[in-house]
Amino acid sequence: MFFSLILLCFVCFSSIVAANNEVNIYSARKEQLIKPLLDKFSKQSGIKVNLVTGKADALLKRLEFEGVNSPADILITVDAGRMFRAKQAKVLQSVSSEVLNQAIPEHLRDTENQWFGLTVRVRPIMYVNGKVDVAELSSYKGLADEQWRKKLCVRSSNNIYNQSLVAAMIANIGKKKTQQWANGLVKNFARRPQGGDKEQILAAAAGLCDIAIANTYYLGKMLHSRDETQKAAAQKMAVFWPNQKTTGAHINISGAAVTAAAKNKQEAIRLLEFMVTDQAQKWYADTNFEYPVKIGVEHNATLKQWGDFKADTLNLSNLGKNNAEAIRIMDRAGWK
Repeated sequence: MFFSLILLCFVCFSSIVAANNEVNIYSARKEQLIKPLLDKFSKQSGIKVNLVTGKADALLKRLEFEGVNSPADILITVDAGRMFRAKQAKVLQSVSSEVLNQAIPEHLRDTENQWFGLTVRVRPIMYVNGKVDVAELSSYKGLADEQWRKKLCVRSSNNIYNQSLVAAMIANIGKKKTQQWANGLVKNFARRPQGGDKEQILAAAAGLCDIAIANTYYLGKMLHSRDETQKAAAQKMAVFWPNQKTTGAHINISGAAVTAAAKNKQEAIRLLEFMVTDQAQKWYADTNFEYPVKIGVEHNATLKQWGDFKADTLNLSNLGKNNAEAIRIMDRAGWK
């Protein structure tokens, strides 16, 4: 009886040790964009990483449905607006880590440390070389001017990237001025919004518009694409950094958070801390042509060719807080 009790305790302890030597991730990033880095973490730490990939919104719904029974320890997703939704759904928890706080600028993480930016994504103005006088470009606000009538391509209002851009405008210039801007912007659409960011670049290169609003990593991926049509289209485009005399270019993040249901919290924190090491930051950012969140980490060569820029330092929590109002403004403006 005593021996059986000892054996049972040993089995239970072994199970706990096994559980504590792994970390489970729900990731909206595609496997090829993150798994090699996770494998490196496992090799260095001895912690097994179990990866489930899926669509960002679907993963959030899954976390909500699973509740405290969720096996996920970490959520990796894109856009601060989505991170805010996850926080509001109470599926995340606060993390105390000096490593994360020192590596990640304050405006690129949640005010209560429930999520952390891992890469920076920039959404500037892109224009067709030779068709636009760069001296006439200045700011996002300027894109609503009459001179750009029927010359702008942008994706639909149901896209979180555009919602976050409008949310940033609300934070920076107020609701009234943002509504006026959105009204003018819609009048300048060259066509009804359709497709993703790549499609806006392709449309501009094909002559359907002169200007596109898109995230820079799409242009980077197209420049290095095996698809000659995409590569040729990207080569026709140039990047203009808006708002350089005011707030700076609008930025967003891909990020990560420890889930509220995490059974392996310490292992999860160790993984997040690994993600902000210089080596991991460079690899992770380079893989998708994004910018590192950590200051001092070298940028990808393709990004360097677009030059330095001033980025908006608005705390990205505001993108989530202003999301509902941003959608209402876009609806009133007729941004389909």
